[in-house]
Amino acid sequence: MKFTILLFIFCSFFSFTLSAQNSYSVKGEIVDTASKAKLPNTTISILNAKDSILRTFTRAGANGLFAINNLGKGKFILLVTYPGYADYVEPFVLDSAHTGHDFGTLNMLLKAKLLADVIIKGTRAAIKIKGDTTEFDAKAFKIQPNAKVEDLLKQLPGIQVDKDGKITAQGQTVSKVLVDGEEFFGDDPTLVTKNIRADMVDKVQLYDKKSDQATFTGIDDGQKTKTLNIKLKEDKKNGYFGKVDVGDGTDGYYEGQLLFNMFKAKQKFSAYATVGDNGKTGLGWQDNQKYGSSDNITFGDDGGIYITGSNGDGLDSFNGQYNGQGTPLTRNGGLHYDSKWNSDKESINANYKVGSLEVDGTSNTLTQNPVAPLDRVGPINTVSNQTFDNFMFRQKLDLTYQVKLDTTSNLKLMVDGTLKNTHTKSEYTSTSTNGNGILLNDNPRNIDNKDNTQLFDASAFYTKKFKKKGRTLSFLASVTESETNSNGYLKSTANFYDATGKIDSTQLIDQFKTADVKSSILKTNLAYTEPLSKDFSVIFNYAFGVNNGTSNLASFNLSAPGIYNEKVDSLSDNYKLNELSNQVGGIFNYKKNKLTFNFGTKVSNVNFNQTDEVTGNMLKRNFINWAPEANFQYRFSQQQGLYLNYQGSTVQPNINQIQPIAVNTDPLNVTVGNPNLTPSFTNRFYFNYNSYKVLTGQSIFMYGNYSFTTNPIVNNLVTDSTGKSTNQYINLSNKRQSNYNLGAYFDRKLAKIDINVGLNVSINGSNSYNLSNNELNLTNSNTYSTQLRISKYVEKKYDFNINFGPNYTVSGSSLLPDINNNGNGFSADGGFDFYLPGKFQISSDGSYEFKGKTQTFNTDFNRTLINASVSRTFFKADNLKLSLSGNDLLNQNVGFNRTASGNFITQNSYTTIKRYFMISLVWDFNKMGGVTAKK
Repeated sequence: MKFTILLFIFCSFFSFTLSAQNSYSVKGEIVDTASKAKLPNTTISILNAKDSILRTFTRAGANGLFAINNLGKGKFILLVTYPGYADYVEPFVLDSAHTGHDFGTLNMLLKAKLLADVIIKGTRAAIKIKGDTTEFDAKAFKIQPNAKVEDLLKQLPGIQVDKDGKITAQGQTVSKVLVDGEEFFGDDPTLVTKNIRADMVDKVQLYDKKSDQATFTGIDDGQKTKTLNIKLKEDKKNGYFGKVDVGDGTDGYYEGQLLFNMFKAKQKFSAYATVGDNGKTGLGWQDNQKYGSSDNITFGDDGGIYITGSNGDGLDSFNGQYNGQGTPLTRNGGLHYDSKWNSDKESINANYKVGSLEVDGTSNTLTQNPVAPLDRVGPINTVSNQTFDNFMFRQKLDLTYQVKLDTTSNLKLMVDGTLKNTHTKSEYTSTSTNGNGILLNDNPRNIDNKDNTQLFDASAFYTKKFKKKGRTLSFLASVTESETNSNGYLKSTANFYDATGKIDSTQLIDQFKTADVKSSILKTNLAYTEPLSKDFSVIFNYAFGVNNGTSNLASFNLSAPGIYNEKVDSLSDNYKLNELSNQVGGIFNYKKNKLTFNFGTKVSNVNFNQTDEVTGNMLKRNFINWAPEANFQYRFSQQQGLYLNYQGSTVQPNINQIQPIAVNTDPLNVTVGNPNLTPSFTNRFYFNYNSYKVLTGQSIFMYGNYSFTTNPIVNNLVTDSTGKSTNQYINLSNKRQSNYNLGAYFDRKLAKIDINVGLNVSINGSNSYNLSNNELNLTNSNTYSTQLRISKYVEKKYDFNINFGPNYTVSGSSLLPDINNNGNGFSADGGFDFYLPGKFQISSDGSYEFKGKTQTFNTDFNRTLINASVSRTFFKADNLKLSLSGNDLLNQNVGFNRTASGNFITQNSYTTIKRYFMISLVWDFNKMGGVTAKK
């Protein structure tokens, strides 16, 4: 009886074990890369990853398919061999979460082509170019324990990340970072790059994200956003992770951050909160988009004018951006949720963010207007000092819902709303002298201004595919409503001096200003694609738009203490803009083998009415706007491609340029609108070439763009004998302005010494026009720069990187050929980490900047910034870190900027965060895939 029971238990156990083994399997298909022919009888071997011992093998069938069962858990290596072809090698893992591995189609490459075009997965040479996408295999790049996505990006060829987290790739700013193709907190890429762990990443994809319509139709419409997509490993999509970061420093500096993420299959939930006054928490490099808005004008495809509800009273307004000027205090928080369900037919992506930013500080500006006034000795030199205190509070909620209505149609609904409140207080003092040092004017003034803004956007995008391949229909409709109410005070005393330096006159201003700027925009677009042949198709589109906007500005003088009721007509106006646009377009698309080419144009008829509600003056105008475009792409191989693009667009004057009132925020520099401005037209050309050689790990990226504008809108600046300037915009019908940017990046690994070396060369320049005292002035500026990049990594021992190189700027104007702003410069940045016994780590990073003296500014500028820290990690996973850090050890962080454009050459110095020391504690917690991650 006992024997029978034991035999039953043994058989059951054996059966269970056998069943468990049978549940682990792999499969795939073997084909020739070029001809796509099936490769029968290919040898497929499974090796143990630890010691490369053969585990089992089989041969592919006549159709190239293979399958291997009866594998247990573990880490393995797939080896595929076939006579005359290069071996294919790829590591993989089988565990309880992944009992099967489908390799899909495995492309085998003839050895004769090996040196020209190789695809190897799972090795250090892990860059693949697929169409418009450059894909980096994360496991091929070494990173330190507990590193974040940002640290991984710094290892990738052709990608640079600056100290603020701003990402540049192939010469363009990366403005969107996705996680598994989905938005993650919407408009803040740094919440991904600075917080998600690098060891969770499988692939990093770099591409130009097209509009929803272009993605659906496959035909480029010119709307692109440089985008990174962070693809997570499958076993990192279940569990939770995050970090807690607290720090206390000298001189009252502190920081705190909490981030929590919970992923469960196709659901993601995240929450964060930050607070700090050291500029390192809660302030990504895109704060201008997160908190403020760019201008109060945006441009649609029809070339129309759009008032978007920004400040319009002429007073200072805080855009919610911290760019290193002053000292900030931030408090931010947010929630994120996205999910897919119903067999991925439905999905939702929601974000809520709330936060405040306060920035205060001082600024000193030296400005030179090199063109002399009509009857005084020039140039005019102005020294201006500013004390500022800016505050913004913002809430933003956005929601995206997508549903697959059936197998051929989809619907995407998007809605978002924003509430913003800002308060700006500034005190200015300025003094201007002529070329002989004689005083022309001085002006102390105060500004106190408040803005309240409401923004609402909603859109719907419907797509439909028909039975005939390539035949599609899509419809996009969007509504935008915005309103900004502003009120503020301007107090100014401007003293003007005669040729002997005595006060000649004084202008006193004590005014209360209000603004109510509203905008309502409706846009629709219908697109239809029709295949004309196997390789040739066309997309037709029709767009209809309505834009109604008002800008009601008023200024009131003081009539009695605290009472402002005397309206200033010259500074007040109620302006209405009504626009109706109809657009038609056709784009032809040819795609065959390695070549893609499309071309066409859109034509808009814009009926534009400007109405001055105060005077009753009305100006009706009709415009025919053209928007031609062409795109050419050729893939020489999987790792080599060329892309060319052309776009033309009409650029309308903005509301500040056309509203016919004076803006006297700075009484010494008054701007007057010009309602007779006409549109300009801009042509843009762009190219990109990339190449990657697998065997040598060599990357080459070349890029360039050139644009020129006809009938440009330029400044017409008139300066009188007291140094007071009046600016008005005008068109130059017989001139054109241009700018260009060229660059090349080369990166290669020197295998013998295990060092990565990269070289970046760039040239950019522009020419622009303006009128100064009724004389035409042409300003040319060109900057040449090069940088050498060196990096080395030894896991858990040390790593370092350094970028350095010179630059030279040539800048001058036609009115002053004997005076230029030519100067040389040099910049460098880098850092290192040393891992010491006892889990100690020494880290440092720094930067150096040099700007040489010019004919305009006769002093050099040098700045060396060095930060350092000593830290120790705790626990087996090294996920608790205690650090002592020092910021700006040499105490040289002086805010500085030098620019030259149009009539002015400017040098700006400002207060910023300087030396302090901080002790901090960071806890990274991570439980993904059911087990706590360990190193």
